[in-house]
Amino acid sequence: MPDIKDTKRALVRIGYDGTVQKTFRGHDAEKRFANEIRILRHLEAKGCDFVPRLLKSEPENLKIVTTNCGSLVEHIGDERLKSLFSELEEFGVQHDDPYVRNVTYRVSDGRFCLIDFELATLLHQSEPPAGQRIVDTAVPQTPPR
Repeated sequence: MPDIKDTKRALVRIGYDGTVQKTFRGHDAEKRFANEIRILRHLEAKGCDFVPRLLKSEPENLKIVTTNCGSLVEHIGDERLKSLFSELEEFGVQHDDPYVRNVTYRVSDGRFCLIDFELATLLHQSEPPAGQRIVDTAVPQTPPR
């Protein structure tokens, strides 16, 4: 499998089946892993079609497997880049790393796509942040005896 990215924070490879395999490492790896899963699930539920689909996650290895959204882009105009990340916000997600390194081009439909959601934020958060749990603070209807 060829390495697409090999840094202190992540190892990204393209599988022979065309899937993208990302292993998180380094500072806050568990938190970034959980956040990327949460964001990708949110975007899929909202019908966002210009981001990868989460196919599998391996918490024990801090690894996700996603669909491939095309080839990395080297150049894109500033206005097009800005509109692409603004379009993502219509689906309730702020990318928080809005640079060309997170843009791909999908030849099959001529679509620019976005990748790498480990730092992204849900704008209208209805779920707890990655790594936090929901605590039920409801007051019981009848007091205990």
